[in-house]
Amino acid sequence: MTAPSMADTERGTLAKAAGENFPVAPFFLPRDWREDLVAVYGFARLVDDIGDGDLAPGGADAHLLGVPADEAEDRLVLLDAFEADLRRVFHGTPRHPLLRRLQPTVRRRSLTPDPFLGLIAANRQDQLVTRYETYDDLLAYCELSANPVGRLVLAVTGTTTPERVRRSDAICTALQIVEHLQDVAEDLGRDRVYLPATDMRRFHVQEADLAAATAGASVRALVAFEAERARDLLNEGAPLVGSVHGRLRLLLAGFVAGGRAALHAIAAAQHDVLPGPPKPGRLRLLREVGVTLREEG
Repeated sequence: MTAPSMADTERGTLAKAAGENFPVAPFFLPRDWREDLVAVYGFARLVDDIGDGDLAPGGADAHLLGVPADEAEDRLVLLDAFEADLRRVFHGTPRHPLLRRLQPTVRRRSLTPDPFLGLIAANRQDQLVTRYETYDDLLAYCELSANPVGRLVLAVTGTTTPERVRRSDAICTALQIVEHLQDVAEDLGRDRVYLPATDMRRFHVQEADLAAATAGASVRALVAFEAERARDLLNEGAPLVGSVHGRLRLLLAGFVAGGRAALHAIAAAQHDVLPGPPKPGRLRLLREVGVTLREEG
C-alpha cells in the first residue's frame, strides 16, 4: 500500500468539516471568506488530530513536518514540529500543504500568530493535563482550545472589536463544553475527563460511572448541570449575532444555533451521553437558526 499523498492528506483533514456541530464555511458566504475560513479550519483540525493521535496512517504528516520516522508517534514532538512550521507561515515557506494553504489567508487578513499558537498550546496541554479540578480550570483550557477559533473568524471577516471578542469567547467556550458533554465516553477512552472534579464530587459521580454503558441518575444530573452552564454562555454570547450584518450574521447565528441544537439533542437523550454523542437533526438546527435570528434581530 502506498503512503498517502500530500493532496490526500489535505483532503482527508478538510473532509472532517462536515461532521462539526456548526457550519465551517457555508455556501452563502463570499468566496474569499469561504476560502480563508476553510484554511483556518484546516489548521485547527490538523492540530487537533495531532493532539488526539488521529492522523492518517502512514506517517505522511510527520514526514511533511520533518519528524523522523522513529518519533512519528510522539505527539509532543509532532506539535513542536507543527509550531515550527506555523512560524514559517509568518516568516518563510511552510512545509505542510495545509499551512501553505493558510499562508495567503494570514497575509490577506493580517492575522497574528497568537490564536494559532493558542490552539497548539491547548493540544500540548492535552498531553500533560487529563483532569480539571474546577470549572475555572476548564474555562482557562477553553481560552486556548476554543476561543481562538472565534477570534480568527472575526479577524477573517474584518469585524473584530473588544465587545465582539468577549461575546465570541462566550460562544466558543460554550461550544467546547457542549462537545465535551457529547464526547464523555470517547474522551474517557483517551484517558481524559473534561467534567470538573469539584462538580463530579458534588453530584457523587465517580470516573467508573462514566465508563458504564448508560448513565445513571447522578451522571445525568451532572451532565444537565454542565449543559445549563453551556446554555448560559451561549445566551451571553448570542448578542454577537445582532452586532453584525448580512451573511456574517447568518454564519454567527449558525454557530449559536449549532450549540443550542446540540444541547437539545443532549436533553432529548435525557442527558445520557454515554452510549454515544447525541447529535441534532438538520431540522432542529434550522429551527434554532431561525429562533436565534429573530431573537437577535
